[in-house]
Order: sequence, then C-alpha cells, then structure tokens
Amino acid sequence: MHRSGLVTAVFLFWACSLFASDIDGHWRLMRHTDDGNTLETFLDLKQHGSRLTGMLLVDWGDLPISDGSIEDNRISFTVPIDPSYAFRFSGEISGSEMRLIQYDPNVGTFPVSAIHMAANEPLSPARLPLPELHAVKDNGLARTPPMGWNSWNFFHDKIDDVTVRQIADTIVATGMRDAGYVYLNIDDTWQGSRDASGRIRPNKKFPDMKSLADYVHSKGLKLGIYSSPGPKTCAGYQGSYGHEEEDAKTFAEWGIDYLKYDWCSAFRVYKDSEMRAVYQKMGDALIHTDRPIVYSLCQYGKEDVWKWGKLVDGNLWRTTGDIRDNASSMFANAESEVDLAPWADVGQWNDPDMLEIGNGGMSADEYRTHMTFWSILAAPLIAGNDLRHMTPETRDILTNPAVIAIDQDPLGKQGHRISKQGEVEIWMRPLAGGAVAIAILNLGTGDASITTRWKDVGIPAVQRVRDLWARRDLPRDSASYSATVKAHGAVLIRLQRQQ
Repeated sequence: MHRSGLVTAVFLFWACSLFASDIDGHWRLMRHTDDGNTLETFLDLKQHGSRLTGMLLVDWGDLPISDGSIEDNRISFTVPIDPSYAFRFSGEISGSEMRLIQYDPNVGTFPVSAIHMAANEPLSPARLPLPELHAVKDNGLARTPPMGWNSWNFFHDKIDDVTVRQIADTIVATGMRDAGYVYLNIDDTWQGSRDASGRIRPNKKFPDMKSLADYVHSKGLKLGIYSSPGPKTCAGYQGSYGHEEEDAKTFAEWGIDYLKYDWCSAFRVYKDSEMRAVYQKMGDALIHTDRPIVYSLCQYGKEDVWKWGKLVDGNLWRTTGDIRDNASSMFANAESEVDLAPWADVGQWNDPDMLEIGNGGMSADEYRTHMTFWSILAAPLIAGNDLRHMTPETRDILTNPAVIAIDQDPLGKQGHRISKQGEVEIWMRPLAGGAVAIAILNLGTGDASITTRWKDVGIPAVQRVRDLWARRDLPRDSASYSATVKAHGAVLIRLQRQQ
C-alpha cells in the first residue's frame, strides 16, 4: 500500500472509531407534549459499523432495539413491544444531539430529540429510605369488587376534563351508574409539574381537578386518579416518589375517591423484593388523609402481591400484565388466577386487569366470556371502552344485572376451576344464601357440546336453575345441563340449592 493510502486508511479508522464512541452510551430522549410536559426516556446505544444495537429504557422496562442502522448522519431503529406492536424511530444525528421522528401505534407520529449523556450521569434519582414493615389500618372500602370505568384502554393519553365530564354524563344516561359502575377513573397523563413546595399540579388538559371531582360527584359517581411510587409514571409523567404524603393530601383535597398506583419506574430505584414497603408508604399516606380512597395496586402480580396486598391497605391488586383486546390475552389473564381464590375476600380482590368489552377486538361471544370470567373470579369490573358510542349489545353485556350480581355477591368468595377437559373448563363460585354460580367456558376455536351434571359440581338437588345470559329459568327437576357452547363462548348459570 502506498504511504498516502496507509495514512488515509488510518485516518478513516480513527474517524470511524471516534464516531462510534460518540454514539456509544446513554442518550436522554425528550418529547414535548401538547399538554405542556417534557417527557424523558433513555437510550443505551452501541455502534457496530453501520449497525446499531442497544436498549430503549422506558419507565416500564428495558426494551431491546432491532433493525438499528446508522449511515452518515442518518439513524433508524425499531423497538418491538409485542408481535403486533412496535415503536419506530428515524432521523439525524449531529455530534451529541439527535433529531428523530417516533411512531407509536397508540399515539401516532411525533418529533423527539436526544442528548448524549455524560458517562457518570445517573438515570434515576437517589434512593430514599423505606419504612419498617407493618400492617396498615383497613380502610373499610370495596366490600364488593369495585365497578367503574377507566380511561386508558381506549383513550390512552387522549383524555381531558371535557371527555371525563362526557363520560360521567354517559354513565348516568346509559344506566351504567344504576348497574353499579360508580368509579370514573382518570389513568396516566393528567399530571403537570410540581410547584415550589412540591405540590403536584394537573396539566392544562385538566384545568381544575377539584371542579371536575365536584361535577363527577354531582352525578352520583366517584372520581379516581392514577400515580406511581416511582419518579415517573408509565407514560413518563410525574410520579409520587418522595411526595407520597403530599400527593395523598392533594388527592383528598381535590375529592379523589380511588387511586391506581402503578409500579412503573419504581424498579429503577427499588428492588421488586422491596415492593411491599414501597406500597406501604402510600397506604399509610392515604389513611392519614381521613378520606375514603380505594387503593388499587398495579404491579402486575409480582412478588405474590395477593399474600401482602391487604397488609398495605390494598383493596385490589393486579395479578397479571396488561390486558389486550383479544381473546388470547383475556384468557391468559383469567387463567392466571386459577390458584388464587384463597387470597380474595371482602375488601381485598385479585385483579386480572380492566375490561376490554366494546373496544372492537373481540366478538360479542368473546366479550360475554370476558364478563363471565371476571364475574366468576370476583374481579373488579372496570370498563375501558368509549361509553359515548357503545352499541346496545355492548351496553347489555356490561349491564346484565344477574351477571353483575354474581360479581358483586356479598359473600366475597372467588370462584375456582373444578374441571378442565381439553379446551372446556367449568368454574364454580359459592354465593351468599347457599347458591352457586357455574361458568362453562369453551376456550377452543370450535363449538363444543357440553353436559354438566349437578352432582358432579357438588349440588345433589336444586331449587332453581337460571341461565343468566339467556335470561331464562331451566327445568329445576333436571339433573344436568346440556348445550352447544360456541367457540370462545360461555354459559353462566346460577343454581339455588334445594333446602
């Protein structure tokens, strides 16, 4: 090689190495939102020639990037969330700055920027000490599973004061309030910044939270809100980390009746094994307000929460990851509770996540199965659809009084699976007054002919048999029930024992 060629090659190698080192490391990714917030996440990147690898460090986990590439000053990569959902990034890099376009299927396309961080710059705030464990006083709430509505499944970050008021009006007009759906819960993205004293303020989508609570209360409903024990929420907004007492007091002053408390970002400060103490801090803070606030623990079933949730004053606790609007997700969340019946009781409920009924991803038969499963599990019934535009069929599924009565049975015992043959399952739930509920569920993709004998479920003689979806009584002198259950369909029967 000629000397000039050697010098050129060495220079190019040095330049590429320098360029790679400028890419490698942590980047602070920032997005400016319409509600006035600047949301931050992080990238951990490494360059391999024209290939880019690394992680997107969001407040709910570390996600590997794929299809990463860098050519000249152009950069692009994908972050798969699940087989049908992914974030996509593309844009330009200039020295220690990036200008990117992000595509999020739930939100759309929006600009983001990134700044290369110093090697010793922390990704999370300093760890605060945790309290010694103790049993928090029972708040005496949620004697039956909470019923209501939550904004996240349908609206995601597109929720505001006007929409919440419209939903409140609709809950009343459609008869859902009278059916028991009384909690109207605002999920993530309501938060603004903290003032000089540390007090949380709502962002401009919610100009006056106290006024909103007053409006909701005037409709005979209760208002719920969302936060996190971590520095940030799942969507990157202000969490309650280090401000538990202040936030609980603020929520009480606004007139909040329900708090969903999501583990997101707390994992960057604390270990999962410390979860009980972390949730205890807010449990104590809520009790100190002297306002009745239902406490909903959202931590995806980690650390066997059903064994300690009641000790931090939890009224309900998530047993699963987030539900999706499809039958596979719905079945998986329900089946996760097959062994958890002993841990449910009055005021303390296993929560397989919110209802997707009416959001369009499942058939009417599958939505009836969704409601059947949740009722037999004594699960909270938190609707997640756009109530303003639901069909009569969706309303009928959500408001079937006999099915709701199973869910709200005052005995407070969760159902359990008593039979599984292939894709056909039978679940039984004991009810007050000696009655029982029987759910016959076809999880298969083809219709199934099923016969269930009452003596096989421990009922030798019955006084009344009622099919709750068909809304008709069955012959009480029969010793069994036979039917063809549609694919992904369900039958729900109430049996009154013969005295």
